Amino acid sequence: MGYINRQAIIAQLKKDLIGKDSYRGVTLTYSWLANQFGHFSLGFIPTIIIYSFLKSKPGIQHPELWAAFGVWSAWILFETYNFLGPLLLKVPTKRTALNKGNYTFSPAWMNVAFDTLTDLIYFGMGAFAASLVCHYHPGMLAALLILLLLVAYPAYYWYTTKMYVQNAEYPFQLRLSQWNQQIDDKNKAAIQEFLDNKEQGKHMLIFGSRGSGKTTLSIGIATEASIKNNCCSYVTAVKLLSLFFEKTANPRHLDKLWYWRNCNLLVIDDINPGQPVKGDIITTRLFYDLLNNVDCGPDNIRHIRDKNIIWVMGTDDPTSLLEQKWETLLQQIGVQKSNIVTVNLD
Repeated sequence: MGYINRQAIIAQLKKDLIGKDSYRGVTLTYSWLANQFGHFSLGFIPTIIIYSFLKSKPGIQHPELWAAFGVWSAWILFETYNFLGPLLLKVPTKRTALNKGNYTFSPAWMNVAFDTLTDLIYFGMGAFAASLVCHYHPGMLAALLILLLLVAYPAYYWYTTKMYVQNAEYPFQLRLSQWNQQIDDKNKAAIQEFLDNKEQGKHMLIFGSRGSGKTTLSIGIATEASIKNNCCSYVTAVKLLSLFFEKTANPRHLDKLWYWRNCNLLVIDDINPGQPVKGDIITTRLFYDLLNNVDCGPDNIRHIRDKNIIWVMGTDDPTSLLEQKWETLLQQIGVQKSNIVTVNLD
């Protein structure tokens, strides 16, 4: 199973820190590093400015301390309001927001809180570092060292989490709480159960017509799994059909930490377009024939059967029996019926 280890983190850091982003794509890890440098700077620069103003005022002792703690306190107040405002203020409270449908799936508030605390540590580091530049104070040095120790785990967690998300190769970024389409309680509960599941071999078939939000929903679910540090992969059905003919040790995959065969969760998108397009473009017969090819058939079937997969389907037209056909296919390759769940967004 692919995973992120120390060597992988060091290799990613080299890619992010060495070279110019003008001739390469900006990764999520690079963006996170730049974001934290911005938070550090937003603590550092105001502290320098305020210290320059305070040191000329008679009667103010240790202006470097007042400036640093003043700036950090201001950012703490701002981030507290930014985080708790929507939860505590009357318009909107968290309950009202949920009742009004602003959140179909509730945000991972603990994850958001941890992100907020991480930002505050970087604000404080910037402010305390600026204070030391302005005037050395042993207490401030101790405070900065404490923050450096405190930020070690959050930095490791967030950087590796960004690696989990970017190596999934999603076509866009979306948290599940950002998905705000209509869905009934039964399907919502099925999605939450699928996301909370710790076992492998679970299959979710998401049906929907064009514009129903089936692709965004699948990416939102998978993104939450990535943030929980699961190895996830996104692939379109047409691309996967060609990958069925590549053996596990294919050298084209050596630059990836994992790929579709050894991930925890696989999203197979665009199996069929759905309404207004009628008919099956990728039929179960075609899918199985390519899946069970001479070179890699048994290996393909094992990996499809034994991993968690989100199947993004077309419209579940009763006349085409699409749901029944794909459930039959999955059972044909050994998936238990109890491990198959269907979500219909139409």
